Amino acid sequence: MPIVPDDVPAYGSDQDDDRGAARPGGPLFRDEAFREGTFHDGTSRNDTPSAQPLPHAAAPQNPEPMPDAPQPAPAPQKKSAGRDLGAAIGVGVGLGVVIVASLFVVKAVFVGVVAVAVVVGLWELTSRLQERKGIKAPLVPLALGGAAMVVSGYARGAEGAWVALAFTGLAVLVWRMTEPPEGYLRDVTAGLFAAFYVPFLATFVSMMLTADDGPRRVVTFLLLTVVSDTGAYAVGWRFGTHKLAPRISPGKTREGLVGAVLFAMVAGALCMQFLIDDGTWWQGLLLGLAVAASATLGDLGESMIKRDLGIKDMGTLLPGHGGIMDRLDSLLPTAPVVWLLMVLFVGSG
Repeated sequence: MPIVPDDVPAYGSDQDDDRGAARPGGPLFRDEAFREGTFHDGTSRNDTPSAQPLPHAAAPQNPEPMPDAPQPAPAPQKKSAGRDLGAAIGVGVGLGVVIVASLFVVKAVFVGVVAVAVVVGLWELTSRLQERKGIKAPLVPLALGGAAMVVSGYARGAEGAWVALAFTGLAVLVWRMTEPPEGYLRDVTAGLFAAFYVPFLATFVSMMLTADDGPRRVVTFLLLTVVSDTGAYAVGWRFGTHKLAPRISPGKTREGLVGAVLFAMVAGALCMQFLIDDGTWWQGLLLGLAVAASATLGDLGESMIKRDLGIKDMGTLLPGHGGIMDRLDSLLPTAPVVWLLMVLFVGSG
C-alpha cells in the first residue's frame, strides 16, 4: 500500500479530487461543460484546438504503490503503578506520623482521629452513592452515630458499640421520613449498610486501644495490614501472571496473594513476639495469615462497590491514594479479625 498521511490528499492538491477532469490529450473541463456535443457558446468541439493537459496531470492516475516501509519495533513499556508514587509515599508517611503521635501521646486523641476518618469516609461513600446511583443515604445521622460508635467502643467496649449502632440505625429510619416516600426502602438500606461498613467495623480499632498494651496492638494491626498490601503489590508487580479475581480487580494476582501471606506472616511473628505482652511467634504466624486473608477480601469488596458505581476512587482527598475510603478498604474488615485473635491469644487486658 502507498504510504500517505490520512490528512493529506493522495494526489497532491484539492483539484485532484476530480481526477477524471484532466487526462493527457483530453479536454480541460468536466463532461457537464458539454451539452449535446457543443460548448455553451454553440461552438462545436471539433472546431476547437485540442486542450493541453495541466502540468501536474502528466503523472499516471494510478501510480504503482510503494512497498510498505519497515517500521521500527515499539519500545517495550515498563510496568507502572498507575499512581503518583512520590505523592503516595509522602501522604502515607504523614498519616503514619499523625497516627503514631496520637497513639503514644494521648489515647483519646487517637480515638478522635478514628472518628474523623469515619465521618469523612461516610461522606465519601454517601456522596458517591447519590452521584452514581441516586441513592440518598442520610449523612447527618450516619456521621453523628458513626462518631458515637467509635467513642462508645472505647468507653464501653463491645456493648457500647452495639447500642450506638442500634440507635444510629433508628435515626436513619426516622431522618429519611422527612422526605417523600419514593425510594425510602432503598435509601435506608444503603444507610444501614454504611453504618455497619464504616463506623461499626472501625469501632474495633478503638476497642483494641483499651488494653494495657493497646497502642502496640493498634500498631500491630496497622503494620500487618500495610505489610500485607505491600507484599501483594511487590510480588504481584514483579511475578504476577495469574489473575486472582479479574472481573472484580484485574490488577490482583494469585502470586500477589502469596506475597501478602508471606510478608504478613513474617511481620506477624515479629510483632507478636516483641510488641505484644505474652505473645508468641506462632500466634503471629496465624495472625498474619488471617490479616492477609481479611485485607484481600476487604480490598476486593471495596473494588466491587467501585465497579458497581463505575468509579476508580472514592475520593481525591489524599494525593496518590484517592480518598479516605480507598485507604480504609483493607483496614475496616481486618480490625474485628485482629481484635478477636488478640483477645483469644493474650486476653483483652
